[in-house]
Amino acid sequence: MTNHPSPSIRPRGLLREVVAAPATRTIALLALCAAYIQGPLTKIADFPGAIAEMQHFGLHPAALSAVGVIAFELAASAMVVSGFLRWAGALALAAFTLLATLIALRFWEMAPGMDRTMATNAFFEHLGLAGAFVIVAAIDLTKGEGK
Repeated sequence: MTNHPSPSIRPRGLLREVVAAPATRTIALLALCAAYIQGPLTKIADFPGAIAEMQHFGLHPAALSAVGVIAFELAASAMVVSGFLRWAGALALAAFTLLATLIALRFWEMAPGMDRTMATNAFFEHLGLAGAFVIVAAIDLTKGEGK
């Protein structure tokens, strides 16, 4: 039994061309990395806020942690989007996402209510995001860097 759709039910023509286009891939990779590009830019624009965020999550020294997070997120995102060691950048962002999710979205410790519901939803959305990065790494490792 195969998990691949029959060639007769795969999209053809314009849909396939648009989805498979290099520009579509680049836009999709930028979208996947959007939070890891926007977040550091926001931290740079409000560095005292970035330090406060690190302190809130118990990361010390806070200023060094903020610089490290900024550099890591931008570098790993650049790797994913550019194709340079894409698999490594994607796996790093997957691991970072899982760790950050376990630190920041501890819904199981929250009282029932709207905040817990929102944290639960965000937790599982982040799990999906980490999974997407693993898929990007798997594709890159099986088909070659930059493809």
